[in-house]
Amino acid sequence: MKVLDLRCSHGHGFEGWFASNEAFETQLAAGLVECPVCADTRIVKLLSAPRLNLGNAKAPAEAAAASAAPSSAPAKAQAPAEQSPEARWMRAVREVLAKTEDVGERFADEARRMHYGEAEERGIRGQATREQAEALLEEGIPVMALPIPAALKETLQ
Repeated sequence: MKVLDLRCSHGHGFEGWFASNEAFETQLAAGLVECPVCADTRIVKLLSAPRLNLGNAKAPAEAAAASAAPSSAPAKAQAPAEQSPEARWMRAVREVLAKTEDVGERFADEARRMHYGEAEERGIRGQATREQAEALLEEGIPVMALPIPAALKETLQ
């Protein structure tokens, strides 16, 4: 299994897992490798250090930190401010997906029904044309475009 550091033409960094370098090259040439943030398929492979499995061996800095810290101390999760903008964006999009109902192409109609009291107010998401979104805004119905990466629209295998 090859874990590669990748970057799209918009500068979003991410990693991809491939069976081999040849599998990566084949998928890249077929346009199957895309950025999980913006779905860009213009991807470049970045230089990365190889990972070596050396059993229980620890890096010198890791060994020093482990001996200085009490063994019962819980591992600290990376604070949100320290995470990359892409990671924060993906977390926000996942939260929106989890807390809203997908009404698909009925978005404009459903937003109007809720605005005029014909349907229960709730968080919804879906598709609307630019004209539909502009019409909703003119009626005083707040809407916001939220591009959802294709990788989040499908169930992960």
